[in-house]
Amino acid sequence: MKFTRSTFYRLLAAAALTASGAAMAAGNHAGGHGHGDGEETAIGKPGVAAKASRTITIEMSDTMRFTPSNIQVKQGETVRFIVKNAGKVKHELTLGTEKELLEHLEQMRKFPDMEHDEPGKVTLQPGKQGEIVWQFTKAGGVNFACLIPGHYEAGMKGLIQVSKK
Repeated sequence: MKFTRSTFYRLLAAAALTASGAAMAAGNHAGGHGHGDGEETAIGKPGVAAKASRTITIEMSDTMRFTPSNIQVKQGETVRFIVKNAGKVKHELTLGTEKELLEHLEQMRKFPDMEHDEPGKVTLQPGKQGEIVWQFTKAGGVNFACLIPGHYEAGMKGLIQVSKK
């Protein structure tokens, strides 16, 4: 396990919550979303690159938009997303339910320099690119957004529509 800044913040937050006697119903930042180690979540699970049936490139820009922002996939499909930051500021792409994204947004407001090391998230400096490989196991909508403070509020979000098999 890498000891990243987000791990430090998780430990710090856990210690603060424990000291205050507050319950940690959602777990730590990564554990609360359950996107690690290939386990199934409400939006699917991390995919295996060799099993990706197609690649979709998503561009992030300083107009606070994703291109494309609406994507169609099939239930069971594994997709490799190439995510490119075409802007001059840092952006991220995070997959999740709307509820998860809003919870994460609150954490990002408290810790704006939080770094991610989770399969359904990628944070990119200007001019850089990364990837997410995801298997969409359930039909319905999967949201994605940039949760850097101010970006989501400016409209930097999108939807992946997962059609039934």
